[in-house]
Amino acid sequence: MELIMEQMPIVIRSLNSGFLQTLKLFFVTLVGSVPLGLVIAFGSMSRFKPLNCLTRIFVWIIRGTPLMIQLMIVFYFPGLVFHNQIWRGMDGRFTAAAVAFIINYACYFSVIYRGGIQGVPVGQEEAGLVLGMTKRQIFFKVKLLQMIKRIVPPMSNEIITLVKDTSLATTIAVQEIIWAGESFAKGSQGISGAIWPLFFTAVYYLVFSGVLTVLLGWLERKLEYFR
Repeated sequence: MELIMEQMPIVIRSLNSGFLQTLKLFFVTLVGSVPLGLVIAFGSMSRFKPLNCLTRIFVWIIRGTPLMIQLMIVFYFPGLVFHNQIWRGMDGRFTAAAVAFIINYACYFSVIYRGGIQGVPVGQEEAGLVLGMTKRQIFFKVKLLQMIKRIVPPMSNEIITLVKDTSLATTIAVQEIIWAGESFAKGSQGISGAIWPLFFTAVYYLVFSGVLTVLLGWLERKLEYFR
């Protein structure tokens, strides 16, 4: 116990640094995947058959394969196939992880968006057309807010999952919190063979997930008036 107390300041400092990388990856993924998911959703609902088919096949592939494999493909593919490793250094590893996460979550979000848009009764669009509204006006003034109400619960679930999925970035040695916890078992900053820091990372995930759960729950209650 005394040894753990001595090691605690070093471990906390390292885990805090790793958690900052985890937060950075989380927010970069959200900022990129939320709008991209909407674009993909429109592609999958397009009446232009080639675009519709290509988009749906792409979403099927991304949703049907593990995120870990996608991370490895994004990171290693340029070097193996084109003999040009474009992801250099830690910044390159982080960028590769962000690209893989954004594409993966954009595809999941696109399915949620599509369900939300198609869940709005067709009669409302027909009523808008009768009133002389354009399809753009109908979407932004009639469908959008109702769609948001419908998609918040499943989006909340995906966002909470994203918090935990960021741990997969350690696969390509991104120095996030899991990587920081494992480093003490392998030998880091004078500490070797210590397993407990890795288990301690669960507290960070639990607290962050708890905060997001409260915030997203508050958002759902704010949207209750759409019922």
